[in-house]
Amino acid sequence: MNRKKVVIVGGGITGLSCAYFLQEKIRKGGFPIDCSLIESEKGVGGKIVTKRIDDFIIEGGPDSFITQKPWGLDLCSRLGLTDRLIKTNRVENAIYVLCNGKLVPLPAGFNLMVPGRFTPFLRTPLISPFGKVRMGLELIIPRKDYMGGEDESIASFVRRRLGEEAVRKFAEPILAGIYGGDVERLSLMATFPQFSALERSFGSLIWGMLMQRWDAAQQGIRKGDWTLFVTLREGLGSLIQSLQERLKDVSICAGKRVIGLSPRENGYEVRLESEVFSSDAVVITTNAGVASDLIRGWAPSLAGFLDQIEYVSTATVSLGFRKEDVVHPLRGFGFVVPRRENRKILAVTWTSTKFSERAPAGHVLIRVFLGGVHQEQWVEQE
Repeated sequence: MNRKKVVIVGGGITGLSCAYFLQEKIRKGGFPIDCSLIESEKGVGGKIVTKRIDDFIIEGGPDSFITQKPWGLDLCSRLGLTDRLIKTNRVENAIYVLCNGKLVPLPAGFNLMVPGRFTPFLRTPLISPFGKVRMGLELIIPRKDYMGGEDESIASFVRRRLGEEAVRKFAEPILAGIYGGDVERLSLMATFPQFSALERSFGSLIWGMLMQRWDAAQQGIRKGDWTLFVTLREGLGSLIQSLQERLKDVSICAGKRVIGLSPRENGYEVRLESEVFSSDAVVITTNAGVASDLIRGWAPSLAGFLDQIEYVSTATVSLGFRKEDVVHPLRGFGFVVPRRENRKILAVTWTSTKFSERAPAGHVLIRVFLGGVHQEQWVEQE
């Protein structure tokens, strides 16, 4: 039997995960397949970059992943990394919102944007009395008819369920801020499908949250079993390292760029800057722009769809200080900045409070986020 050849283009977390699962399928099924992964940069990992500098663990890209989407936990389990996962620390007033130049804590019990406890919600100065009444009406607003299965933007969903003030005070700085995108255009199903699921199942986000909490209590599930965000003790870069070490049956070609991809009879011709070879199948895991350029000549319609996917740039600046030089107690995970505050930053994470072992003793680590869809120009500043 002739050995089949598979080429994966792109060595970020998607490409590495694809290669890992393909390797497991090959081993389990005994398929005669050779797999190669090609990455244009000198190293793999894409946007996941972890540096250890003077005992500060600094993340260049994401610093954690969300446990409500189970695939990150599953991958860590398969790689034997579960015992190296760490949760966010338990702190009061975990998230703040910049409101009229002051840091105001998000009401206790809030889940991203949905109030889960009534008394803290009623007392918060973040929302006007009218806004609180409008958000409270969410309990009786009819659920949407999802028979057509259509998607909607985050803003459309939050506006429909919780009102305009919830869009500007919570959805925009918190939900859209996670992606650096436009709340009016970000897909709900692609970003936070759990909210749509709550509406489908319970008819109300608030009621759904309360019922889930009650159900967890009845089953004896402790609230702290998994926090919303988790990371690896040595940083997310250790996930990339573990994947790379496991890919014994995959040929990793770093520092080589695919400049052309053409269909051939029963396969594809893959062109690099210095060589050309054939493949029976190709998996493209690059960003949409690169993928579009590779297939435009022979799949113009698909390339056109990829061209419609927009990207925005964000930047992070990590700052290390001696603890004694920081006046603020940093009791929380950080704060988000609504657009109406007219600031140059999107958010700030108090990294050494959020996760343990991120800064040496007697020091703190703070991470500042800039750019995004409305302030992308600040990313280019030096």
